[in-house]
Amino acid sequence: MKNKIFKTNDDLTGLITRLTLGLVLFPHGAQKMLGMFGGYGFSGTMGFFTDTMHLPWIIGFLVIIIEFVGSLSLIVGFASRIWSVLTIILFIGIILTSHIDNGFFMNWIGNQKGEGYEYHLLVIGLALATFINGSGKYSADERIAK
Repeated sequence: MKNKIFKTNDDLTGLITRLTLGLVLFPHGAQKMLGMFGGYGFSGTMGFFTDTMHLPWIIGFLVIIIEFVGSLSLIVGFASRIWSVLTIILFIGIILTSHIDNGFFMNWIGNQKGEGYEYHLLVIGLALATFINGSGKYSADERIAK
């Protein structure tokens, strides 16, 4: 089981996909967990998820953990396959609950109701590539697998 989780190709592809994914997710996770980058922090975000979006508290909690802890784990290359799968599940949920009705395109010029899901598909693609390839060079997974 350990080999399936931590085994990685020793190449730059895994490094590039996991760093890109982790660095893009980190500000979103930091908004939700710490209130950085104009976010509301853990309690504010949990309040929004449970009171406004009417999500169960466990879903709100998992969203915050996946985006924050997951992004940090991806950056260092720890258990990238697990975090990639969780990110894929998370972003499919985000598309289905919040963005599918807004169409494909992001709202770059403010002429539609909300944001589309094109960004989310890119995140899913990066997470899928990381899942298939592993963490790549310079990762905690690489050291653990040895």
